[in-house]
Amino acid sequence: MKAVVHVSLKSGVLDPQGKAVADTLARMGYKEVDGARVGKVIELDLTGQTDKSAAEARVKEMCEKLLANTVIESYRIELV
Repeated sequence: MKAVVHVSLKSGVLDPQGKAVADTLARMGYKEVDGARVGKVIELDLTGQTDKSAAEARVKEMCEKLLANTVIESYRIELV
């Protein structure tokens, strides 16, 4: 089983990397870009997990402990 974790900054949290991306795209001529937010995608290969709800609970635990800073980031888990 594979888990895909999408981590992004919560709304209201400043995103200097996203601002740099948006500013650079504007300078490159992409004037339609009004803003950008940068996040991360983490793919986890899970072995020995057959129960989808148990796998999701384990990945949630991983997110809470390491993969996401839950003070400023939110995350979404996708099991495939």
